[in-house]
Amino acid sequence: MAIEAYRAGKIDKAALLDTARGLRTATWDRQKAAGIDVIPSNDFSLYDQVLDTSVMLGAIPEIYQTIGAPDSLEVYFAMARGTRTETANDSGSQGDAVSSGQINAHVPAQETAKWFDTNHHYVVPEVEPGQIFALSTTKPVDHFKEALALGHQTRPVILGPITWLLLAKSKTDGFDPLTLLDSALDVYVDLLGKLQAASAEWVQMDEPALVLDLTDTIRAAYRIAYERLSKVPGISLMLTTYFGGLGDNLATALALPVAGLHLDLVCAPEQLDAVLADARPDLALSLGIIDGRDVCRADLASLLDRYEGVGGEQRVIEIAPSCSLLHMPIDLTEVTKLDPQVSQWLGVARQKLEEIATITLGVRDGRHAVTHLVRQSR
Repeated sequence: MAIEAYRAGKIDKAALLDTARGLRTATWDRQKAAGIDVIPSNDFSLYDQVLDTSVMLGAIPEIYQTIGAPDSLEVYFAMARGTRTETANDSGSQGDAVSSGQINAHVPAQETAKWFDTNHHYVVPEVEPGQIFALSTTKPVDHFKEALALGHQTRPVILGPITWLLLAKSKTDGFDPLTLLDSALDVYVDLLGKLQAASAEWVQMDEPALVLDLTDTIRAAYRIAYERLSKVPGISLMLTTYFGGLGDNLATALALPVAGLHLDLVCAPEQLDAVLADARPDLALSLGIIDGRDVCRADLASLLDRYEGVGGEQRVIEIAPSCSLLHMPIDLTEVTKLDPQVSQWLGVARQKLEEIATITLGVRDGRHAVTHLVRQSR
């Protein structure tokens, strides 16, 4: 609602950003109150995380560059939604723009596509041969600092460079965006350094493309990318996959020099045994066992049967949703028109946070520590 009000001219930029700040604060506080140990930051977006990454890299197509600065809301929403901007006037007071002869010229939005197999859509990045990227916004750092000032040590979430490049398109026929990897990595290294300087300890790198059928060239690009990113001092990387199993990419993922690996064990529960057998002992595992896309409550007793004691005493284990909870409504307690017989079976974002906290406690301290919570869930 705030975004639509801003685009309609009913509120100004300051009001929009203040609303966004309030939502982030409420989300961090909600997670802390639910007992979540690892709280993310930079998972908030005014439109979508792929567009945020494009802006971060300075991947602004030429048609939008005259609208404003790369990190401006004007450019951001023009890329996302299109706009109508006045580029000339009858008096010719706008200088060079007069030569275009256009008044109120329409600037179209960028192409959108479905985010993997979800109903969520993202803005498709547009790149060109020889493009040089540059860090154009410090949003991940800014949001980390914002949370830290509120008492939350968060884990920044960033869309990984390989997935972003694989999602990108070019108007040049036959051009492979992966050839721009070195320039993109320059930006990621710069960003990780700034996060470390801001006191970040872990960074989550989302690479859902690892669950797709990949070529040897793409697998090699993953090795190049994460060998470089892992060398940024003071930062531990949690490589995050979701919407499927690693499959033929398992060996590639386990060979990457990252500190942690997140697995979607809702879509692909069978992959855990292979990971436990082949992962190095110091690799932390984030187990995505709470469904991030289904509004039904989890069977906590069955999950404890499966995961209590997993990994042994030496391996670091985290309990997590299978994927981001952005596909979920926030809270059922505010919905009053649901049949109680139906609502007791449902669990959306707030309830799933409680489930994560319960399973975390049960896995860490034993089932006896959560007996009453499991009984309530039943």
